[in-house]
Amino acid sequence: MNRNHMASVNDGDQEEEDMVSKQGKYMTLDRFLVQRQLNQPGASGELTRVLVQLGVVAKIISSHVKRSTLEGLKGLTGETNVQGEEVKKLDKLGNEAFVEAFEYVGIVGAIVSEEMDEPKVLHSDKDREKYVVLIDPIDGSSNLEVDCVIGSIFSVRELGDSIEGSVFQEGTKQTAAGYIMYGTSVIIVYSAEDGVHSFVLDEEIGEFVLDHEEIRMPDHGDIISANFGNRTHWAGPARAFSDSLIAGDQHRYSLRYSGALVADLHQILHHGGIYFYPEDDQRPNGKLRLLYECAPLAMIAEQAGGGCTTGKRRVMGITPDSLHQRVPFAIGSSYEIGKYEASYRARESA
Repeated sequence: MNRNHMASVNDGDQEEEDMVSKQGKYMTLDRFLVQRQLNQPGASGELTRVLVQLGVVAKIISSHVKRSTLEGLKGLTGETNVQGEEVKKLDKLGNEAFVEAFEYVGIVGAIVSEEMDEPKVLHSDKDREKYVVLIDPIDGSSNLEVDCVIGSIFSVRELGDSIEGSVFQEGTKQTAAGYIMYGTSVIIVYSAEDGVHSFVLDEEIGEFVLDHEEIRMPDHGDIISANFGNRTHWAGPARAFSDSLIAGDQHRYSLRYSGALVADLHQILHHGGIYFYPEDDQRPNGKLRLLYECAPLAMIAEQAGGGCTTGKRRVMGITPDSLHQRVPFAIGSSYEIGKYEASYRARESA
């Protein structure tokens, strides 16, 4: 076989592979990550191992969610976490699933979780440790009581000389971030600063397969997602913003609020709009946690062409001062985020 014929055969194989990749049916998460890794000169494959392990955690938690009633996973444990919140059984199980999964990945030195007072050190070999993983193991866990969508949120940061020094940095220092959604399908959405990609669990083969590559959030959307039951307590600029959207005759919005942040963001990621949970008179610093809720999702939004703000500043630019710090939060399409920030600027200049 001559060189020219070899080239034509390889070209044909590449065309077939490209076609399969575009269809997404056979592009598994593992394969996608390896291909992305090969396109990055000097990539070691260590981040790939972390992201693959997140897929394993997603399968474990998904299996428990489906059997939650049979396994008695609904309800409370009787414990209270560092946030002062009652711990649900699935919260505890989800946290344990993440910890156990990463105990076997030597390159993860520690885990920071909503459910733990302090970081959990997994390894102490400085030559092997590369990352710290931050997690909200179960987002929207109260939804489980009525069999609605829940999720997990994760952030991966490089581990430096100390865990605290690595964690207490602005969101732009994240290496990767994303979320897992447990609903009619199990979906992983992630970014490693190379766009936003989603994978859906094909239960017949037990693998996550490519669903959407290079997701782009619409610049202007149709969805408002917020807990309007708290509206009378919201800060003035947030109330003014919501009123401007609802009263506008030019563009009509639909209200969508599920009680699970990842589910609400997932809609906006594909259809555009805004989710916001502002500061109020009972929570002057906001409700959502910066390190393992807001910053990772902000990375997803920005990589998809959207934005994320407190109303006064970019969420990705905030340097944390504590592990469980809370911040006001708005995330979504560039148009709506611009209007949200404009509402805060108008109040400050008044």
